[in-house]
Amino acid sequence: QVQLVESGGGLVQPGGSLRLSCAASRSISSTYIMGWYRQSPGKQRELVERISGSGSTNYADSVKGRFTISRDNAKNTVYLQMTNLKPEDTAIYHCNKVCFTVECSRFSWGQGTQVTVSS
Repeated sequence: QVQLVESGGGLVQPGGSLRLSCAASRSISSTYIMGWYRQSPGKQRELVERISGSGSTNYADSVKGRFTISRDNAKNTVYLQMTNLKPEDTAIYHCNKVCFTVECSRFSWGQGTQVTVSS
């Protein structure tokens, strides 16, 4: 079973930037679509961006133009560059597979990394 370890979160002022990393314990197939999810208190987990093995990306409207997802298949790592952060971006961020069929199953969730945007 693949284990995911997210890192790079922290406390940042509005307008600031952070780069999150998600390292997998073993090779992730390039056929897998990987995504960054976030969950804030009292809200459901939401998918904010995803990337295919070939590098095609899709972003939620709330982060479009501010967040950039990337992946390094050789390093089994997915990144999230976040700029112009807003207080509403405050959440625990996780990475995982993105599934669109019932046959697909996600990896076990990692511990996530906390992002807090506050002045």
